[in-house]
Amino acid sequence: MKLNIVMVEPEIPQNTGNIARTCAAIGAKLHLVHPLGFDISEKAVKRAGLDYWDKVKIEEHDSFTAFLEKYKPEENNMFFATTKGKHVYSEPNYTKEDEVFILFGKETKGLPENILKKYIDKTIRIPMKPKLRSLNLSNSVAIIAFEVLRQKQFEGLEEISNYFN
Repeated sequence: MKLNIVMVEPEIPQNTGNIARTCAAIGAKLHLVHPLGFDISEKAVKRAGLDYWDKVKIEEHDSFTAFLEKYKPEENNMFFATTKGKHVYSEPNYTKEDEVFILFGKETKGLPENILKKYIDKTIRIPMKPKLRSLNLSNSVAIIAFEVLRQKQFEGLEEISNYFN
């Protein structure tokens, strides 16, 4: 299975760094939709100490419109993560297709409201106590990504550690 994590206009470099590390560990492709709130030039990445950055498959997109034109939601197994989601993240069957896209919006605003309304049946949320704004973005990505992988029996990932044997 191909898992795609899509970050739409991320603003906080530490969150994107954590998400990139998760993507490297699980073999997911990371899509970065511009504008970004930080620099990801080779010099900036080295200065930040992201020694795993070269182990992440990254695809950049000039805009959210450009991403949606290339990967049409109607033609792809695509889910939109939002605190206003119609479904709990564990409800969808992510195994229907060989490729899955999970989209996350910027830290301060989330995904565009018009997109959430248009694809309301493909929106997912992580349950939490009422009146709290949201979880940290990198934590949200990890929670949902590992649910997708769990449904595929963690295909392609190391299952048993031989450390103590």
